[in-house]
Amino acid sequence: MNIRISNASSDPIYIQILSQIRQSILNGELAAGDHLPSIRQLAKDLQVSVITTKRVYEELEKEQLIDSVVGKGSFVSGANQDFIRERRMKQLEAKMLEVIQESKELGMSAQDLIQHLTLLLEEE
Repeated sequence: MNIRISNASSDPIYIQILSQIRQSILNGELAAGDHLPSIRQLAKDLQVSVITTKRVYEELEKEQLIDSVVGKGSFVSGANQDFIRERRMKQLEAKMLEVIQESKELGMSAQDLIQHLTLLLEEE
C-alpha cells in the first residue's frame, strides 16, 4: 500500500489517507481479506499521529470497507461486489457532478459537455 501525503493539498491529512485506502479497496488493489498495517505502524510509516490513523480506520469500518479484529488487526472487508460497485458508482457520480458544475462555470451547454465527453471516450 503506497500512501502519499501532500502538504500542498487543502484536504486534511486523515482525508488524504482515508481517500487513498478507500480507493485502493474499491479499485480492487486491496482485496477482501488483505491485512492492513496496524494503526501504530501506519502512523509510524506516514509520520502522522496515531489518532489520525485511528480515525481513518474507524471511518473505513463505518463504511464497511474494513473489519478490525481485536488482537489480530484490520482486514479488508469481504463485502460483496454489488456493495463495492455501488460505492464506486457513488464516487463516479460525485466526480461527474463536479464536472457538470465546472462546465456550467465555463458557460458550456449540456450538448457541449456531452460532445466533449464523447470525444474523450473516442480517444480512449
